[in-house]
Amino acid sequence: MSKTALILIDIQNDYFADGRWPVAEMDAVAANAALLLARFREAGLPVVHVRHEMQSASAPFFVAGTPGAEIHPSVAPADGEPVIVKHKANSFRDTALKETLDAAGVTDVVICGAMSQMCIDAGARAAADFGYAVTVASDACGAKDQVFDGRTVAAADVHAAIMAPLAMSYGKVLSTETVVAGIG
Repeated sequence: MSKTALILIDIQNDYFADGRWPVAEMDAVAANAALLLARFREAGLPVVHVRHEMQSASAPFFVAGTPGAEIHPSVAPADGEPVIVKHKANSFRDTALKETLDAAGVTDVVICGAMSQMCIDAGARAAADFGYAVTVASDACGAKDQVFDGRTVAAADVHAAIMAPLAMSYGKVLSTETVVAGIG
């Protein structure tokens, strides 16, 4: 029998418009993540929050101990919901995420958060590699413009370029509405 957990990755203050490293459409991303969070809580399913902290005080964002590194209030952890602190893009690397999921009997994960091209990509691929059935809530994930070879790639294009291979080889990529409708 399968058991699904929600993993909210890096929905932290620095990614919002008034933060140190704004991500495109982060308010909409967080609103969709909050819908997922409410539905998982209502269904009594496991929720795990992941928070990135940079280990250097000179890092451009997510500096440990700063307000920017805190989880955004729109998806604040409730009492008893685990918060995993990570220092790398992959939420499983050098953390207790896998142990936390396994202890809860989790077989399937729904992933949301930021940034699509870094921590969502790394986390989804690692989850699949560990044998979890992966679903990424695409409209509850956000990307940032990137520059490559002197060319700016718009956040929406970066996001699509990540979601496509995840959907092809690592799991399902669905809308928040579709994920919410399938819970319960």
